[in-house]
Amino acid sequence: MNTAPSSGSPASPASGASPLRVALIGYGLAGSVFHAPLVTATEGLVLDTVVTSDPGRRDQAREAYPGVRFAASPDELWERAAGGGDAPGLVVIASPNKTHVPLATAALTAGIPVVVDKPLAATAAEARELAALAARTGTFLSVFQNRRWDNDFLTLRRLLADGELGDVLRFESRFERWRPQLKGGWRESGAPEEIGGLLYDLGSHVVDQALVLFGPAVRVYAEADVRRPGAETDDDTFIAITHAGGVRSHLYVSATTAQLGPRFRVLGSRAGYVKYGLDPQEAALREGLRPDRADGALWGEEPPHLWGRLGSGESPLTGGGIPVPTEHGDYPAYYAAVAQALRTGGPAPVSAREAADCLAVLEAARRSSRDGVAVDLA
Repeated sequence: MNTAPSSGSPASPASGASPLRVALIGYGLAGSVFHAPLVTATEGLVLDTVVTSDPGRRDQAREAYPGVRFAASPDELWERAAGGGDAPGLVVIASPNKTHVPLATAALTAGIPVVVDKPLAATAAEARELAALAARTGTFLSVFQNRRWDNDFLTLRRLLADGELGDVLRFESRFERWRPQLKGGWRESGAPEEIGGLLYDLGSHVVDQALVLFGPAVRVYAEADVRRPGAETDDDTFIAITHAGGVRSHLYVSATTAQLGPRFRVLGSRAGYVKYGLDPQEAALREGLRPDRADGALWGEEPPHLWGRLGSGESPLTGGGIPVPTEHGDYPAYYAAVAQALRTGGPAPVSAREAADCLAVLEAARRSSRDGVAVDLA
């Protein structure tokens, strides 16, 4: 499996050969579609407890994972840990954004390893405080950034490593959708404490990818707009990053895009790479397919007609360039790396300090859009 490098702090090695029992906090979209299936597919991990007080979600989890236990609130997990002998080997926090910091703080204080869905926090300062707490307690902490294992991202990393593009001049990344009608819920709330809006939702993905590919940001400019009638928070946002190495990243996240642009357009001194379409893994998970079953034999594979193109001078839409086989997407690699780190004491696949770097860019983008200025980062 492909794994992305990380600068995370080593975890304390887990003892014994039995699977690590995982407690999943939250069984909404993130918990049911992403975390529960991927945890279940990972050797060395077992989904032990789902934390939700919603009867309908309990029924859904019970049907999907017979034998799973339930807790009505995270406090039950901390009480189990304090009582000794029944602490989970890993807590996964897939609850609403505003709960990430307090729940991660409670888990780390209890000495329980923790994975937190993105965004880790509302601010870079909060993320750094969590990283410091994890270091003080010697407790594993990682952030779920599954898009590092998207098929197009893995393909682009391969092209960059092979020097196919030459020196990259500009990186364009789009995570666009056509959702003209509001869906409601905390993700579309304008209340600051909810940490809603696309800047922190899809923006967390595209900014993280840009930083992994091209290094630290030194300047950020952004335009965050509220386009749909009745919307309370940004739904059409552009972020421009100047990287320390000179690459410029142009990142777009939107719910108002009636005609989707290329997922990636990467322009280099030797060639360009253009790729349309999203990685198929999210759609597969939403359809109930699983990487650990027979239907996962070709997990993350993309048909040739969707491959991106590499070349110069002509539009891929008219056949310019050559088709580039897309790497298989590999979301299971994230939890495989988590399990390995917990067993061996190795680094987290995505660290809290990397999450803090991403949040620093998101904070700068929000300030840039509000004030109409480019923001320099120290």
